[in-house]
Amino acid sequence: MNLYENMLIELQNEDGNLFTIIRLLWIDPSGTDVVTIELNNSKAFPVLQRIEEIEAALAEQKAYILDTDPYAYLYRPEDLIPENHRNFRDNAWNKIAVIIESGYKVFFPYERGLLVRQAIELTGSNKPTIYQLLRSYWQKGQKLNALLPNYDHCGGKGKNRNSTKKLGAPSKRTKLKDEPPGININEEKRLIIVKSAKKYHEKKRLPLKDAHQKMLEEFFSIKIKGKDGNEVPLFFPPEQCPTLRQFQYWYYKDRDLKKSLISREGERKFNLRYREVLGNSTDMALFPGALWQIDSTIADIYLVSSLDRSRIIGRPVLYLIVDIFSRSIVGFSATLEGPSWLGASLALENATTDKVKFCQEFGITITTEDWHCNHLCKLIQNDRGSEYLSSNARQALKSLGIEISPTPPYRPDWKPCVERMFRLINDEVIHFQPGAVYKPRERGDQDYRLDASYTLDEFRVIMIKLILYYNNYHRLNEYPMTKHMIEDHVEPFPLELWEWGIRNYGRPRQETPEIIRLNLLHRADATVTRYGICFRSKGVNLHNRLRYTCESATREQWFIKAGIQGSWKVPVVYDPRKPLVIYMLVDGGKGMEVCEMLPVSKTFLDCNLEEIMDHFAEQNFAQQDNQPNQRQAKADLNAFLDRYKTDATEKTEKARQGKSKQSLIKGTKNHRKAEKHYDQDKNARDLRPEKTANQLETALPIQANNQYQDTEEGYIPAPEETEMLNEVIEGMWKNDR
Repeated sequence: MNLYENMLIELQNEDGNLFTIIRLLWIDPSGTDVVTIELNNSKAFPVLQRIEEIEAALAEQKAYILDTDPYAYLYRPEDLIPENHRNFRDNAWNKIAVIIESGYKVFFPYERGLLVRQAIELTGSNKPTIYQLLRSYWQKGQKLNALLPNYDHCGGKGKNRNSTKKLGAPSKRTKLKDEPPGININEEKRLIIVKSAKKYHEKKRLPLKDAHQKMLEEFFSIKIKGKDGNEVPLFFPPEQCPTLRQFQYWYYKDRDLKKSLISREGERKFNLRYREVLGNSTDMALFPGALWQIDSTIADIYLVSSLDRSRIIGRPVLYLIVDIFSRSIVGFSATLEGPSWLGASLALENATTDKVKFCQEFGITITTEDWHCNHLCKLIQNDRGSEYLSSNARQALKSLGIEISPTPPYRPDWKPCVERMFRLINDEVIHFQPGAVYKPRERGDQDYRLDASYTLDEFRVIMIKLILYYNNYHRLNEYPMTKHMIEDHVEPFPLELWEWGIRNYGRPRQETPEIIRLNLLHRADATVTRYGICFRSKGVNLHNRLRYTCESATREQWFIKAGIQGSWKVPVVYDPRKPLVIYMLVDGGKGMEVCEMLPVSKTFLDCNLEEIMDHFAEQNFAQQDNQPNQRQAKADLNAFLDRYKTDATEKTEKARQGKSKQSLIKGTKNHRKAEKHYDQDKNARDLRPEKTANQLETALPIQANNQYQDTEEGYIPAPEETEMLNEVIEGMWKNDR
């Protein structure tokens, strides 16, 4: 066994219980003898021993070689050693340098005595000091830094001191104004401080200054009656009361930081803001698709309707799904629905969608390499939102083989990846767009809602572009790279991490689009009518419906049957982002048939279902708003008809007086013919220019039918229309005869 200088060996005593640590100071070149010194003996001297004794103890396991040196902390860079410590070390070395430089002679008592006397004569130091420095030099490793001072061992660190004299430096008021120095904090006063701090600062959440005031009122005062008869505290003299600084010092010294924060802030806020963070989310995901995190937020931007851009439709609900292994955004959804299973299921459906086709729907051309994911995960981590606790959500995820891992309540820090993504989206893009909500409005500021410019689909385009940028070009500088990643020269970009994980661990699961739609798309009932397969949302009038058709309906003449037998319900699933088609469930839900929108509903071809239903709802509101005016107009019409009917009835009854029923009925055919000629003459249109017509009228002689002009006999009124009609009828009777 090889022994070397400065090696530390722990020796077992003869009784087998106590151990002694020795340091090897010098080994005889012949390899027979060694000089050692006890490490923890303040009066130890070098001792000459046989090497074979030490080797035998090591072989019999009565001695052990120590791997750690208790004085290793002394050997640190010069710039980390205070200047006064370096000066002390150098002065100490000057006192024993002549002894150490003599070599192995110092280890023999006679030679050592001569060298010590020589050092005393040269330096003027005394014998105890020289031996103390030599012992320190040998025990601490025989290096220059072994002579550094042990100031850190001075004083009573961590111990409370009892003194009749005020501890600490005197205050300025004591120095300048000769005021009393104050009091020391004994055990009794310390307990008062700790008790008051817990009561008023931690439990009642008062600042330390106010908690100190409450302590003085309760423990360092006497109660007297004031002028109003109420008890008021009269404080002791200031030199008999703990100062605010003493109060703060002893509270911070004795407090349990964790318990203090939980007591003051509450466990929920402590876990969210102050708890220690010693792990990372990647440890929970060993491969792409092993664990996804999903969460939702109300996006900080106001949108407008695609049907009428003058209408502001509020802020969308944004769902994001993040793969924990690669930090890739694998799916998202933006809807107008509140946080619900519909929005979450659309995000999951999007995660399983072919991203090339998905982006083409929004006019964006990408390749498969730009956005890989169209898979399912093994485990999905979510908060305890009601959308994930519903039976529909649990059944759908169970059918797809996805396990749910809900986080504890009020712990968004358990989903750090997706939470950080929302902050990134807001900071990088949304806060710079028109209609963005990025700071609280102050009085006089322009209403940011009036700046809204994007429709829901345009917002989705922005999200797609942002996700493509993030997945491909956002460098994850804090990603915990593994040894194999470093060996393969993997750069910490989400897409590159995803590809590396798939190459090394395999692809996540995939399912057919039909299975995904059956389990994740929203379900509803449509109605087969003579007008088509009608689909509408709750609260929308019957006439505000989207109409569809399918091969089965055409082949089996459903619409004709509905006109004869009446309508019936059929189950459908749909994607509110794509109202162009819905999917009818057939064979008891085992399959689906595509239903395409009829031309009569193609007005809403490029709209989202939420916007369409919002438009229908606006129409309902407009109809309701118009009802008072409509009722008033109908009342005016009814009043006019009643009055007009009364007048006409009175005139007719007056004209029929004295005539029999037979005479009234007789001659209806001739009466009709006469009325026809009269109406033609009365309502005939003169298409000649106005000037020409007037000239002809003045040039023509007075006709016989102008006999109803003024005559010398006086004014004769023009005959009524009924009299003229009677004359025409009599003339026709004469001609018939």
